[in-house]
Amino acid sequence: MNPDPDKTRTANRHETGGLPAIEEHDLPQGRHQFHKERLMSQIHDDRRTAAARTARNPFLRKAILLPAVTALAGALAVGVLVLTPGGNESPVDRATGPALTTTIGVVDTKGGPRLLDRISLAAAGAEAPNGRAGQYIYIETRSANTYVKTVDGESSLVSAPLHTRQSWRSPDGLKGWLIEPGNTAPEGITLGGRDEKGDVPTPHLGAPSHDYLASLPTDPDALLRKIYEETEGQGNGKDQQAFTTIGDLLVESWPTPKLTAALYRAAAKIPGVVMVDSATDAAGRKGVAVARLDETSGQRTEWIFDSKTFTFLGERTVQVKGDGGEGGLIKPGTVVFTHAIMVRAFVDDIKVVP
Repeated sequence: MNPDPDKTRTANRHETGGLPAIEEHDLPQGRHQFHKERLMSQIHDDRRTAAARTARNPFLRKAILLPAVTALAGALAVGVLVLTPGGNESPVDRATGPALTTTIGVVDTKGGPRLLDRISLAAAGAEAPNGRAGQYIYIETRSANTYVKTVDGESSLVSAPLHTRQSWRSPDGLKGWLIEPGNTAPEGITLGGRDEKGDVPTPHLGAPSHDYLASLPTDPDALLRKIYEETEGQGNGKDQQAFTTIGDLLVESWPTPKLTAALYRAAAKIPGVVMVDSATDAAGRKGVAVARLDETSGQRTEWIFDSKTFTFLGERTVQVKGDGGEGGLIKPGTVVFTHAIMVRAFVDDIKVVP
């Protein structure tokens, strides 16, 4: 029996279901950067490079920023959380055609801060995550994207199919493993080791470890001030970059309830944050979204929440204004990237699943 698409609950892992085999395909421009995930000390430079290139290849932002997010797997977690996909319907977000498309949700310009206040209250009341020494954080997500592919001078809009992404991180962020079809070999790649200079990576907002997350202020004003200071000069303006940074801290981690609530309250203070009445994540779960439009690219980043429990389900980026990509092939309604959180859990070793 398929669960209610609007209901998020804890369940056995097998209920998430399997995924079809993924065909090998050429990586979109910029995705090879993904393989440098272990080089966390270079993320700040990569962000600046991404900002300059986003207008030409909108997917590049995710191609570069997602590596930073994986380092978050060292955050605290407890037990096994499985967010199950819902319903028999096949939402447009999960289309297998040349591009992923969706109906653009209606914006409430004043609803963002109010919704984030309710979400932060729900987050603060969640059970505090916990784990044993020596364990790893296992994060399982589902992702898909649309990008411009150029072959022999001819460009077309294509989509990478929905696939599962698995990452493991030690709490100190120094050991880890990643398996993602199309981006790693079947056995995966290591996320550990030193950077290109042979140094131990220094954690920061773009690549935080558990210890770094634990050191972040939980006062919303102080937290937002730190985000503005540490990301100065990055992205398409300080407010858009602050929203992006908070989203990256939420997508593939399981921070403490107190820090999670502070992140939501900090986001509520960013100008331009709105509520979107309806959004669907990569697993087909419908919810309500908190979002912000990047005026430079015309893309809106949406954080999707269960409309009843306010559980964070995932994130997606939608072209909503103008045409993006090379040759303007990315039209409004195109889902440039979609990412759904399925499982977060402590496990005893790399490659061990709940």
